[in-house]
Amino acid sequence: MKLKTRRLSVVVCAAIGVVIWLLVNPASYEQIFTPVENTGAESGIDGVGDYAAEAVTEADASARLAVEVLGELEVKGRAPKTGYDREQFYGNWPTVDGCNLRQRIIRREFGESAVLDGCNVVAGEYDEPYTGEHKVFSTREEISKGVQIDHVVALSDAWQKGAQYMDYAVRNAMATDPLNLLAVDASANGKKSDGDAATWLPPNKKFRCQYVARQVSVKYKYGLWVTEAEKEAILRVLENCPIEPAVGV
Repeated sequence: MKLKTRRLSVVVCAAIGVVIWLLVNPASYEQIFTPVENTGAESGIDGVGDYAAEAVTEADASARLAVEVLGELEVKGRAPKTGYDREQFYGNWPTVDGCNLRQRIIRREFGESAVLDGCNVVAGEYDEPYTGEHKVFSTREEISKGVQIDHVVALSDAWQKGAQYMDYAVRNAMATDPLNLLAVDASANGKKSDGDAATWLPPNKKFRCQYVARQVSVKYKYGLWVTEAEKEAILRVLENCPIEPAVGV
């Protein structure tokens, strides 16, 4: 319990520190929101992370493995969903350096193809991670209809696996952490709903290693637990990519 309390305290302090740092260093915002380059078998998606087994760098080799971090997560059953509400995590997307977080994440995923109207992404293209399809958008309306920002660890799932016992500041940090956010196909996101790895995985098998590694990383970072079925499902995915690194851990 003392270890978990210390970890949550660190998260809260870190979150506050990041906000202050961004306010005095707005140019540094883009550095935080650049796509994370990942390495792991069957994880090659442009703009999300490419994989080449023969090209593992020293930095990759020194990174903590997702399977190792998974082994450190507490395993137990779900807590009741009673009291869950999205506003227990956040009300609206926050604004950083004058731009809405939703638009920041879309811009991150679209990369150099993003066409901007102020802060808003009004056109662009990218390789969508959940379906693996190359998506092209010509208008802001098309983006609004076809793209959603997904919490890799669903907020309802997080609520039932530890978040309901945390301070609001920690829940808010998790819900607005770029590590836990992806711009994804609206239909695929709807099918995922609040599922964990035991009940839903991306149809795009090439992205599954990165997907579960991100889930593990988020749950470790914020002191959440996994169920036995969830852990087994993640292990089955990681068997195909044993050198998949955790992200930001």
